[in-house]
Amino acid sequence: MEATAWQMAVLAFCSMLIGFSKTGVPTAGIFVAAILAGVFPARESVGLLLPILIIGDIFAIVYYRKAVVWKYILILLPWVFVGLLAGFGVLWRISNASLSVLIGAIVLVLIALFLFQERIERRFRFESAKSKTVRAVLGFLAGFTTMVGNAAGSIMSIYLLSHGIKKKEFMGTNAYYFFIVNVVKVPFLVYLGLINASSAALNLWMIPAVAAGAWFGFTVLPKIPQKLFQAIVLACAAAGGVYLIWNGV
Repeated sequence: MEATAWQMAVLAFCSMLIGFSKTGVPTAGIFVAAILAGVFPARESVGLLLPILIIGDIFAIVYYRKAVVWKYILILLPWVFVGLLAGFGVLWRISNASLSVLIGAIVLVLIALFLFQERIERRFRFESAKSKTVRAVLGFLAGFTTMVGNAAGSIMSIYLLSHGIKKKEFMGTNAYYFFIVNVVKVPFLVYLGLINASSAALNLWMIPAVAAGAWFGFTVLPKIPQKLFQAIVLACAAAGGVYLIWNGV
């Protein structure tokens, strides 16, 4: 994969955003998926982005290694793997535009459900945080969207926020979850030819940019109040969902 100077500049900027999203505001990462899908061919951008995400995951898990809540990861993973397989099948067939609209629509629907969570729970008399069905659906969607577009950050964020998790534990749990899932995805994208020696060479050049973004995230996160953190996460997720739909229409 050969990249122009403009594409390299955009990739470096996106790598900084990835570093920041992994250590500061997680849903900022959905913008990266959208931007790269607009600068590179959408399918190829998926393979180009995944190794950069893993680099960001490594920075995050080293820093937040003591702030992970494993139970929230373990109960979700079986359904995530089912979603990964479904996404792998869809990635063969779906067009770039349809893929973008689909992911954006899923994100917006889940945000709406989260915002009206209490009202829905009272109406149907159940607790979503304890519902096996809700966990299964979110896990499946997280696996599906991360396979087809590296855009599951919003879904995982909604899942963790629904448990009322504090921001530091949020970041640690989010980091370990995505490191596991992203590593599992690598063989699939290699098989599809979306990760290759050429794309990996570009990824290596992006390590300093990811590190710079990660440092910025480590610096900023402690200064953000919990309620503001939640509001920023949801706002970024919603904006990313709208952009994905607009980009695909």
